[in-house]
Amino acid sequence: MRTRNESLRVQLRRALRAQRPVGTLELAARLNVTPQTVRRLLAELPPDALLTAGGPRRARHALRRPLRGLTQDLPLFSVDAKGRSLQIATLALAEPEGTLLPLGGTPWPVPEESRAGWWEGLPYPIYAMRPAGYMGRLLARAEHVNLGVAEDPDRWSDDDILWVLTRRGADVPGNLILGEPAFDAWMRVKVDEAPLLRGAGLPRGYADLAAQAIALGGGGSSAAGEFPKFAALRDVDGAATPHVLVKFSGAAGTAAERRWADLLVCEHLALERLQEIRGVRAARSRIVQHAGRTFLESERFDRVGLRGRLATCALDAIDPAFIGSRDTSWPALGGRLRQLGLVDDAGLATIASLWWFGSLIANTDMHLGNLSFFVDRTLRPAPAYDMLPMLYAPLPGGEVPARSFTPALPQPAQLESWREASEAAIAFWAAAGADRRISGAFRGVCRENEERLRRVADRI
Repeated sequence: MRTRNESLRVQLRRALRAQRPVGTLELAARLNVTPQTVRRLLAELPPDALLTAGGPRRARHALRRPLRGLTQDLPLFSVDAKGRSLQIATLALAEPEGTLLPLGGTPWPVPEESRAGWWEGLPYPIYAMRPAGYMGRLLARAEHVNLGVAEDPDRWSDDDILWVLTRRGADVPGNLILGEPAFDAWMRVKVDEAPLLRGAGLPRGYADLAAQAIALGGGGSSAAGEFPKFAALRDVDGAATPHVLVKFSGAAGTAAERRWADLLVCEHLALERLQEIRGVRAARSRIVQHAGRTFLESERFDRVGLRGRLATCALDAIDPAFIGSRDTSWPALGGRLRQLGLVDDAGLATIASLWWFGSLIANTDMHLGNLSFFVDRTLRPAPAYDMLPMLYAPLPGGEVPARSFTPALPQPAQLESWREASEAAIAFWAAAGADRRISGAFRGVCRENEERLRRVADRI
């Protein structure tokens, strides 16, 4: 027969597993004992079995949950602009789900409900690090057997994401590294002499990397209308960093591949025109053409020089943590962030300008992953990227349909940002209509859109 203390210990563990995290008073009520008894029972648990956070009067508790049998805390490191590293926090998994990651004292803003460090799922800075998109699928296909995860990263659980980050997260977006194995991998890269593509060897190097990505990725642009891409290190005069992300078109010369090549040149031109809008910055880019492919090279704005990094986070990670809205409009979500004090007036104006410019160049793919922020206790819009007329992307089967562009119109309060964005958008369509790297047929489409937008702007 169990003693009363043994029975209480069993009930305590059951209560801790049922709901994470839970306070002392709530545990006392569930067990029908005094808070002092609960504190004694908690003190009897092995130190590595219990997680507690929240201060003396608001402390909440949870049982530690192992990550694939490992119960140790996961150290979270940051890398600064000079390439110096620092451990800023530790992450632990809680029963029955969720995590404990205190971020107080770090540059990362924290939602009110997570002030003590408790998160219902992955903390948003960790979620922002996850492998995603084309390159995430490349990693999954190459490493899913070694890592014991699904070949499709969209099917990964939170625990899968944590496991992958601790093993292969040495070079993810932003400046964070999770876990000692990933940090050790970063240190090995840091002390090695990194090979940089340069001069005449750069186009050939890009062609080789494209072939490798296609071989592993199983095809060209994805059915979701996404460019294949790879990361590279290159050395060119005037660059802020050698780190680049490179999108590329197919090499067979089909109508669909020709259109994707046109859109890559358009993206480069759009990023150039964005710089003309007050308060807006864009990723530095250039076009390289070789072996029948068009490459769009974009400098990574989360990297400084060869070793430095900057804290960044995309809106698709920020929104569920702070807002939880179903709205996909950048200005609407920016307004909510402004109300929370996370974005200032200048940042809000930048978001509106980016949104209007994208709308006026027929960018139909402005999802929340395509707007990022620098993180330093508040959020500041990072340089623009993935800005191109996706209305004209080929269909998944390769067909290139005719599309009609209708410029979006502003409400009275939006008129100023619309006008400024429309001037840059008109300049974009004009540049695309004259650029010989774009096919003749699509240059004609761009010239028509320039005239259409000019007429609308003149009337407004």
